[in-house]
Amino acid sequence: MALILHIETATEVCAVCLSEGGQLIQEVVNPTAYSHASALTIMIRDLMAACGKSLNSLDAVSLSNGPGSFTGLRVGAAVAKGICFALDKPLIAIDTLKSLAGAIALECEPGEWICPMIDARRMEVYLALYNPSVEEVWGNQAMIIDGTNFEAIYKHGHRIAFGGNGASKCSEVLPAERSRFLDIPCAARHLIPFAEAAFADAHFENLASYSPNYLKRPNITVSKKGNPL
Repeated sequence: MALILHIETATEVCAVCLSEGGQLIQEVVNPTAYSHASALTIMIRDLMAACGKSLNSLDAVSLSNGPGSFTGLRVGAAVAKGICFALDKPLIAIDTLKSLAGAIALECEPGEWICPMIDARRMEVYLALYNPSVEEVWGNQAMIIDGTNFEAIYKHGHRIAFGGNGASKCSEVLPAERSRFLDIPCAARHLIPFAEAAFADAHFENLASYSPNYLKRPNITVSKKGNPL
């Protein structure tokens, strides 16, 4: 049974968990938002100690692959790759929206479609869309929500369950009678079933070339001040 460390840093949530044979052993979530850089390695250390395990006993490390926070994804990738490089462990990258969709599906009512959403500032979100059989209909994309985005789905009488940290801000512009908004944030434990399947298939990342799926280019502000040199 594979012992896997899971790292979730794609949103404001910084969380880690340990699973064995696909079963959650323990999860640690940092209550301070966007504290990934200062907290992640300490959380991993404390998690392993609490479970009586060493990093060397791991069979693999999985992480949330994005899309999401540029900084959060970079921190998660740096730590995960560092562990894998140092201890010669395989790295598993799990699509953040797919893992979130899996969690939403567990809370869905019969016939509901599934739309995981991650905040991308203002009224823009990263999203994907899945049918009630959790088959991808729309792939990962950045979208500005204006109330008309899901008309093609709604007009057929379908109801959509939304989840993730981008969902709540869309509740005012999407029709309430066809939408349900679930309080399901990203979590390290959501990675477990996908990581277990990837491990069984030996679907691992190339450590030398791996980088997260940012989906969009980072919005880098250039200083208007002159070059001080």
